Amino acid sequence: MRLRLIFCSLLGAGCLLASPPPAQPPGSPDPQVQALAEQNRLLQRQLQAQQKTIDALTARLAQLDQANDRQQDQLDALSQRLGAAPAEGAAGDGAPDKELRVSAEASVGWFNSGAKGKSPNAPFSIDEVRLFLEAPVWRNVFAFVELDPRTRESDDDGTYLGQFYLDFENVSGAWGRDDLLNLRAGRFYIPFGEEYQSRTAIDNPLVSHSLSDLWGFDEGIEAYGRYGPWQYAVAAQNGGQQALADFNPDKSVAGRLGYDPAGWLHLSVSAMRTGRLASAGDALSALWFGNGFFRALGPSATEFAASLYELDAAVHGSAGTLRAAAGAVRFGDNVPGGADTRRLTYYYLEGTRPLAGNLSAALRFSRISAPGGYPLAGEATLGSAFFANRPATELDRLSFGLDYRFGPPLVLKLEYSPEWGRTLGGQDRENEDLLATELGVKF
Repeated sequence: MRLRLIFCSLLGAGCLLASPPPAQPPGSPDPQVQALAEQNRLLQRQLQAQQKTIDALTARLAQLDQANDRQQDQLDALSQRLGAAPAEGAAGDGAPDKELRVSAEASVGWFNSGAKGKSPNAPFSIDEVRLFLEAPVWRNVFAFVELDPRTRESDDDGTYLGQFYLDFENVSGAWGRDDLLNLRAGRFYIPFGEEYQSRTAIDNPLVSHSLSDLWGFDEGIEAYGRYGPWQYAVAAQNGGQQALADFNPDKSVAGRLGYDPAGWLHLSVSAMRTGRLASAGDALSALWFGNGFFRALGPSATEFAASLYELDAAVHGSAGTLRAAAGAVRFGDNVPGGADTRRLTYYYLEGTRPLAGNLSAALRFSRISAPGGYPLAGEATLGSAFFANRPATELDRLSFGLDYRFGPPLVLKLEYSPEWGRTLGGQDRENEDLLATELGVKF
């Protein structure tokens, strides 16, 4: 009996455990479903919050991209100005990084002239060494320095200041006219003629220059720019050789107007007056002319001045380049009666032609005519032809040579230049011919 009761109890418990759970009342929610729904709602809220954050970050990044694009445009312009790859980053005040660019040009050569020329003993010579430093100052303002430890025109081994100026580029960009107006202040080339822009050993197709060879440094202020095919440069400068003083308040004024009617043709007209220069202070003009300067002729003169005009033309093509210039000079000092007034004319014609590979040939004829006589140095020494009382009425030079360019920074040149002329006394100028070779490098 007892065993039967135990067996029945165990059987009932087993049936109870094996039976399914009682059904949920109709309409009651499933707890598991509720838990999943709650988790889904939480995830949706998190996703909405994250999306708002992402949208805010996207808008912020778009603003930063626009600002970076503007900065990069400025830096690319800066890099083109410095000749380097586009820079990255900018200073916190909106100014470009203060990157200093250093470069140099130098040349060595062998020069042999006649007995009355500058190189009668056929020396090997360091012809020129020029050091250039350039750096951004603030936005579109740049500083440029040229130091000249050695130039062909110097008669010693001292280091001289060539150019130093501050360049305010694209001033006209403030009113939407890019490159129409740029400003320069300091010591810079006199903007007269075209030859001075290509007279270094690297850019000059020959060793020598033309007889007129108009160039010079002077202190002052310059405006320059371009509009379509037109270019201009105009400057007011001291006018004299002295870099630290001006001995006459009258200033030098020079200007050039260029025009490119086609890609193969360039034309320009230049005008200049040196201003009145004091014989006792300035002594010499800042403008170089005829391998010399302008100076007073009369011993009693206290002031002198010169006015100049020049036309230039250049034609470029696959067969070579042809350049020409012609000009006139009106010179005078204040000797009573105007006895020292002079009318001078000059011109040169230059052609270059590629021969084979990197080898090319160059030919230039230049002439100065000075009725009444004027001190013209040419290839003679300054002491014998410029400062001595030996004025010339005419001077001619024929220059021809070969130019081999290993690459843009390295060139080897060979030249022969016969030169002849006549003095005011009717004597021939002879033994001034030049035979020279030169190796130029840029780094």
